[in-house]
Amino acid sequence: MHEIPVIAPHVVEYRCHRLRCPHCGTTTVATVPVEATTGYGPRVQAVAAMLTGSCRLGKRGVSRLFDDLFGLPLSPAMVCKLQRRTAEALRPIADQALIYTRGHPANVDETGWHEGPTRAWLWVAVTTLVVAFLIRKTRGRSAFDDLRGASSQVLTTDRYPVYAHLKAHKRQVCWAHLRRDFQAMIDRNGPGSQIGTQLLGCADRMFACWYRVRDGTLSRATFRSVYVPALRRQVREWLANGAACACAKTAGTCRELRAVEPSLWTFARVADVDPTNNAAEREVRHAVCWRKTSFGTDSADGSRFVERILTVIATCRRQNRNVLAFLTRAVTAARTGGDAPTLLPTVTAVA
Repeated sequence: MHEIPVIAPHVVEYRCHRLRCPHCGTTTVATVPVEATTGYGPRVQAVAAMLTGSCRLGKRGVSRLFDDLFGLPLSPAMVCKLQRRTAEALRPIADQALIYTRGHPANVDETGWHEGPTRAWLWVAVTTLVVAFLIRKTRGRSAFDDLRGASSQVLTTDRYPVYAHLKAHKRQVCWAHLRRDFQAMIDRNGPGSQIGTQLLGCADRMFACWYRVRDGTLSRATFRSVYVPALRRQVREWLANGAACACAKTAGTCRELRAVEPSLWTFARVADVDPTNNAAEREVRHAVCWRKTSFGTDSADGSRFVERILTVIATCRRQNRNVLAFLTRAVTAARTGGDAPTLLPTVTAVA
């Protein structure tokens, strides 16, 4: 049988020695240690941040849980204060992770957010081992540039127009989105249904081959040289037919896809590039659920906490690292001036 022991807070009392000089009358008091200035230890701060960022609890929920579970008084206002300090402690760590993602192929996506009364967007870049989040008040090119900088790496995206400036050989258009578009052509039961049926069949054949590449039963070279040419020829043919069909929506979609057709096949030739943007969509799902209960953030400080704590949580999960241990080390380093832990996979991942 497993059981959890009763948890009692460990309280350290600091008594600062005070002396008065008998000659000049000056009173001298010992300095309070840096780690004691907040009234709460690094682990308390890390747990509060994790309960908010990982468990999506509100400020009052965290306050009540600390009281019920730990017998530790922690007001909602103090939760906010600890979050600001955690965000500052995570600043260099998150910045480092963002720079790392710019140097690797990534899945990129964005979703709606709110910062106070203002509309905002949460952006994410997902690589194999590192994830970076940013919140910006625009869904335009400037936010994308903040996320990716001058990176020349291949990006897997949906067909949102902000990605249209990417060079065809540096972009992979998500086939999962395309598959839904093809199914929509079929569901209209109009002149474009046959086009949708044929394109959906091409997509399914592509995925069947790709699963073999992913599982190691088919080499990428063979996939690219034997299977892709025939599939690409068929897709081009049906997109051309669809662009001329009588269904306006199907024709419009086919014309859009013809314009980005080279970007449908980047994954076949570039290692570490997937045909779908599912990795990015999976990473933003947690944030979307958090947004629905919190309604976003109230200020820029809150947004910085959200983007940085999400970066740490998502990256630690990908690297199988303990999130609480990492946060505790980061907070401790910020308080004592020590070396902050890193999310970069080139360094041995010890939480």
